[in-house]
Amino acid sequence: MKKHIPNLITCMNVTSGTVALYAAFNGQLYIAAWLVILAMVFDFFDGFAARLLHVKSEMGKELDSLADVVSFGVVPSVLAFFLIHDLVHGEGGIATIQLWERVFMCVPLVIPAFSAYRLAKFNLDVRQTQSFIGLPTPSNALFWVMLVFTRYHEEAFFLGMWGKPWLLALLALVLAVLLISEIPMFSLKLTSFSWKGNSLLYCFLGAVIVGFAVWGVKALSCMIPVYILISCYDFKKKLNWMFWGILVLLFVLLKWQALFIVFPAYLIVVIVRLTSRTNQ
Repeated sequence: MKKHIPNLITCMNVTSGTVALYAAFNGQLYIAAWLVILAMVFDFFDGFAARLLHVKSEMGKELDSLADVVSFGVVPSVLAFFLIHDLVHGEGGIATIQLWERVFMCVPLVIPAFSAYRLAKFNLDVRQTQSFIGLPTPSNALFWVMLVFTRYHEEAFFLGMWGKPWLLALLALVLAVLLISEIPMFSLKLTSFSWKGNSLLYCFLGAVIVGFAVWGVKALSCMIPVYILISCYDFKKKLNWMFWGILVLLFVLLKWQALFIVFPAYLIVVIVRLTSRTNQ
């Protein structure tokens, strides 16, 4: 009986994603976003239960990926679609929508395909045991969930920073490509409690906590961009050019609002760099 417990939890993951789709298509994006968070909880505990009960299996691994395609692939695509849809329709009726605006709404539809490819690749890639190669699907889903929360709780900030259809379409495309990229991303799971080896994770979590305490949901909408940015600052492979290139691009796209991403990311890099020198 116990061997079925992790699979049952995984089924709750995909059920949460399915209900989230129903909610989103009925105009309840806020509820759909919370259901994605619930799916993430189930996604964490199915693996935890499998390790605790010593019942890890290939079937559970495949079932987990299939559930993630729905909850962290299809649902984020739908959230992104409706965020862009609402921005476009907010300026007029259907008859006034331009062709390029329709294209923007369709761009997020590539997310499920890239997510499915990423999950299949993850199951076969032996390099991704301690860290990730490419953006994890839950991280992509979390970005769109936080945008939904920001829209409902901080609408003025959402419209000022993220509220452009072309920007959300561009972000959907960039994040989709990052899912299958070869860019190393640090893991959000603790392997030990020591500072060494977990310095990026500790600094990132600290920045999220402090940011939420000071700015609330505004900071949470910048959480995944900060994660991606500091992941691009690789100390061993000299990817610093990518870090600085993204900084410049953020200022071009977001103007002064880019400081919500740039400042914590740069501060984290400085702290980790200084502490790594001290330990040498």
